[in-house]
Amino acid sequence: MRTRSEVSAGGVVYRRSDEGVEVVLAARRTRRGDLAWGLPKGLVEPDETPEQAAVREVREETGLDADVEVSLGEIRYFYVWEGVRVRKAVHFFLMRATGGDASQHDDEMEEVRWFPLSVALRRATYKGEREVLQRAAARLT
Repeated sequence: MRTRSEVSAGGVVYRRSDEGVEVVLAARRTRRGDLAWGLPKGLVEPDETPEQAAVREVREETGLDADVEVSLGEIRYFYVWEGVRVRKAVHFFLMRATGGDASQHDDEMEEVRWFPLSVALRRATYKGEREVLQRAAARLT
């Protein structure tokens, strides 16, 4: 099986409210049709830094504007797409929401919603992203 590498970037977008810290999760359908809640992320373009890609992807996928505050590290995993094994690295950043509207998310996402941080830690579908949310929680609480 052929293998290729991809590098993506994304963020844990947060805001503070009277109820505490809230973060954004975006939902899309898996190939099996299940709804998967996760962090906004996407490929780093050749002319971008990971930070620039994270800001762009957050805007595209969630409709929100956000500023990068600090790196939350990266996760790595493999998946198979159309007979090709993909080695993926995703750089994540803690990002403070500065504007925008979650209802303006792109068609790639079925739903974008703010969750209390404690709920998002349980709701995120993928283990690697839950670990990134735990790193964010350590900085935010």
